[in-house]
Amino acid sequence: MVFSSLFFICVFLPICLGMYYIIKSRTYRNWVLIATSLLFYAWGEPVWVLLLIFSTFFNWFMGLLIDKNIGNWRSKVSLGIAVAENLLFLVFFKYSGFIADNINGVLGTSIQISSFALPIGISFYTFQIISYVVDVYRRDVAAQKSPFKLLLYVSMFHQLIAGPILRYKDIAEAIDHRGESAKEFNYGVGRFIMGLGKKVLIANTAGKAAEAFLGTDYSRLPVTGAWLGIIFFSIQIYFDFSGYSDMAIGLGRMFGFRYKENFNYPYISRSVTEFWRRWHISLSSFFRDYVYIPLGGNRSHKVRNLFLVWLLTGLWHGASWNFIIWGLYYFLLLLAEKLFLSKLFEKIPAVFARVYLWVAVIIGWVFFYHTDLSQALNFLGIMFGVNAVSASGPEVSIYFWNNALFLIIAFISCTPAMKRIYQGIKVRSETRGTSGMSLGVIDSFLRPAFNICVLVLSIIFLVGQSYNPFLYFRF
Repeated sequence: MVFSSLFFICVFLPICLGMYYIIKSRTYRNWVLIATSLLFYAWGEPVWVLLLIFSTFFNWFMGLLIDKNIGNWRSKVSLGIAVAENLLFLVFFKYSGFIADNINGVLGTSIQISSFALPIGISFYTFQIISYVVDVYRRDVAAQKSPFKLLLYVSMFHQLIAGPILRYKDIAEAIDHRGESAKEFNYGVGRFIMGLGKKVLIANTAGKAAEAFLGTDYSRLPVTGAWLGIIFFSIQIYFDFSGYSDMAIGLGRMFGFRYKENFNYPYISRSVTEFWRRWHISLSSFFRDYVYIPLGGNRSHKVRNLFLVWLLTGLWHGASWNFIIWGLYYFLLLLAEKLFLSKLFEKIPAVFARVYLWVAVIIGWVFFYHTDLSQALNFLGIMFGVNAVSASGPEVSIYFWNNALFLIIAFISCTPAMKRIYQGIKVRSETRGTSGMSLGVIDSFLRPAFNICVLVLSIIFLVGQSYNPFLYFRF
């Protein structure tokens, strides 16, 4: 089950909210969330929900051991066992086939790994559990005494299958003492609708458009067709994932939880360094706090630490060489920026830095999209005129002009332009002492009307189309 499905929007979520708010007891409300979250996960993965429950209870027990033995070697051993268990599950389910295939290719062996469906969201909830036991060891949080409250943290359907990656310390207090309110609920509904619109109206439209150029017969693909196709994919993946994060944050607010932002307009960045401070923030901060800094950060072996982080970042996204190359590609760019490019960006106009960022990210998406490296390199060559059938073609021009308005809307939506207009109106209203008349009209009428239009359009699109993929669902 995904958020952008009619069943979730029209059946699952209303029932879940109804059950939650009918009950007044915090304890029983938590049980409603646990039950509905496990049902949400088991809807498509009835077997792997047992893995999630087992992993949670095991780490709950190890957390108690770590907390009990803080200050001696038993605590460190318990932490090592917990982290090893989590990584072992992740490696077995996600990477065992990839490892076996590469061993067979290098050594000529015939190791066989039974194929099975990857447990949905295993990368996300594994990192959440690891952050919990590490934070207990660091004394950043106290060990949770109730295994069911820890299960609530791990399994909450708001963010279970696609993040943001939560830290236990960020919601530990809210598990027992969150305060639901009409204001927070209304904000959550609006945020969910905006995320739904991003996913259904923009990401799905861009993804369908990208299919005209990506994964096709590249021998007939012109240069402009390659660029247009990968630009559509760049739009799709941003609005797909950021839209899902918005929906998760909105759902959290509906139930009294505050999740941290996961995206902050990454495509307006002036460098790759800035881009990764704005893109998938919860993943970047996880690797920073639990890998990069413990390895020494900028203090020692900086290049090695950066290499390992981006190798792991690539692997986290998938068990395939294209993801590894994608991660190491960003390692090289970030290393170059640390060594000399960042100083250059300070001296040149911002527009050149933004063009560099866009070209760098688009090239990265080429490797992210193509699991076949030869196909990725062929496509990249066509983008720059190598083996391209032509520079352009009439069909590409027609396709571009047919989607020109959509592209303009998508590009504007990649920026904080509308947010800044709203803030400008707010400032002027307060400065002129008009009691926020203009702002009141927006908040009371225009914004709800806009949300209703987005919701209705999204539902119409979902009813009328079968194309509704979720790219990060597999991670």
